[in-house]
Amino acid sequence: MLVHLKPTPAVARVMTATALLHDDAESWLAREVTVGTFLAKRGLAVSPTHLLPPGPHQRDGLWMTLWDYVPHDGSGSLPRASELGDSLRRLHAALAEFAGELESLVSIQRWLERLLDELQPAPWLSSVDIESLRASLYELTPRVFDSSQPAQALHGDAGIGNLLRTDKGLLWNDLEDVCTGPIAWDDAGLVGSARARGQSDAFVEEILDAYGGPQLNELSDFIAADELYVTIWQSYDAQRRWRERSVG
Repeated sequence: MLVHLKPTPAVARVMTATALLHDDAESWLAREVTVGTFLAKRGLAVSPTHLLPPGPHQRDGLWMTLWDYVPHDGSGSLPRASELGDSLRRLHAALAEFAGELESLVSIQRWLERLLDELQPAPWLSSVDIESLRASLYELTPRVFDSSQPAQALHGDAGIGNLLRTDKGLLWNDLEDVCTGPIAWDDAGLVGSARARGQSDAFVEEILDAYGGPQLNELSDFIAADELYVTIWQSYDAQRRWRERSVG
């Protein structure tokens, strides 16, 4: 959840449902601030605020970090495919130089296991086969989450929704899931978010061309893992919301 702290040019990023994914929310958010500072100095991401300590802070049981408010285009219009690919390429080039300590991509696999353990067959999940999701996660783990491919620092959730269109170009935002792993994880995240917005394979291929590769078919395992991530999270969130309504 984002809260603009008017009239100051600062925004609070408040962990809500996603706090359930993190055993140690404070450590994850501290890494987010560190990586955000690193990238902001290179003009690639929104900066933690300098108006007051950026956090992490905890208030009333909620964890939050504080960031600069950046004027941006909120129309929802999609950047060009070439802009998207170039932006991710420059992000990865910078993150390749990040020397700080981060969790590995396998930590995301552990989140998904934990969410699957919480899922229960119910009417609101009638189209979801929990054991099939678990089998897919098991199958994809050695090829994606625990892959032997070269690893580096990643955004971790490199969807189009985490990019702001500003007068200085595209800026990355929401670095809560920063981790290390194969760059294909972020590539697949960008591909998946473009497809979720109805974009064609031609648009996706233009993104990858601007990025400098890989080919779409080379990302098949990572795209499948990204789709699995989305399905498991959305299923869990639907269950959580249903329970909250029932209690209310």
